[in-house]
Amino acid sequence: MNRFRTVLAALLALAAVAVGMTVASVASAPRAEAAGRDGKCDKGEFCYFYNSNNKGSISDFTESIDNYGTKQPSCYEFKGAGNGKGQCIKNNAASVWNRTGRTVYVYYNSNFGGKAQKIAPGYKGQLTTVYNENASHRIVKSNSDCKTDGTHSKLPTYILVYRVKLNRVDRVNFKDYVKNVLPNEWITSWKPASLRAGAMAVKHFGWYWALHSTRKTKSGECFDVYDNTNSQVYKPNSAVAATNKAVNDTWNKRMTRGGKILQAHYCATTTACGAWVDGDWMSQHGSQDQAKRGWNYQRILKHWYSNMTLSNVK
Repeated sequence: MNRFRTVLAALLALAAVAVGMTVASVASAPRAEAAGRDGKCDKGEFCYFYNSNNKGSISDFTESIDNYGTKQPSCYEFKGAGNGKGQCIKNNAASVWNRTGRTVYVYYNSNFGGKAQKIAPGYKGQLTTVYNENASHRIVKSNSDCKTDGTHSKLPTYILVYRVKLNRVDRVNFKDYVKNVLPNEWITSWKPASLRAGAMAVKHFGWYWALHSTRKTKSGECFDVYDNTNSQVYKPNSAVAATNKAVNDTWNKRMTRGGKILQAHYCATTTACGAWVDGDWMSQHGSQDQAKRGWNYQRILKHWYSNMTLSNVK
């Protein structure tokens, strides 16, 4: 037993040395500049203070938040030292500091709803309109964030979708966007050729607006398309196998007119389109009728869209 205790003591001593070395190495490590949510108001962050005059505990953010939550441990809380630390920030903030370099809106309701206070870049001071009534905040995108990375020959990698009922703008992967629009605009049991023609129309409608849109929300945030019939219906997680295949089968094809991406329009029937059927509109039901007659999607598209060139995406 004595020998066992001696060995154990030696092992414990070695372990203590190792722990001390580990702690020392951590303590000497350089502090990262991008600290994240650490209760300190760093450059590039939007910060709430629990008390007036930028006093008390801090809660810091780099992104928009649509719902802070109301209970621990799931709510966004005040993290810094001082009065209010650990409390949920919803309806508890008295002052702010906007170090994002962008305009921030603080809203009375969750999901960016209700009355709001506009916080200019650099502002450091009291909340007024929403003093202790803060439920969400939106950091407005800069003008550079509005520009697509797509061109008339290169597909965009994302599209800015205004979620009307949610009153927010989502940055959506462009292919995911097309896959989650097509089943809401075309009947998914239709012939493959009709679905492929639809995939091309949906893609080019979005592509065109990603290149040309100057739309902005009331709070000044730019977007390309609405998620409803003002543009085309986008519903996340609505994609199905048949329409996904149509999108994949046509993804590397483009429609141009005079070298520019075609602004493809479509409507239910030639009757519904009425005077719009002028070489820029495709009848959805018409595309299905033509697919039943054995037309491929290329022939369908060329029938509806005049002076259009089909080619590969570069």
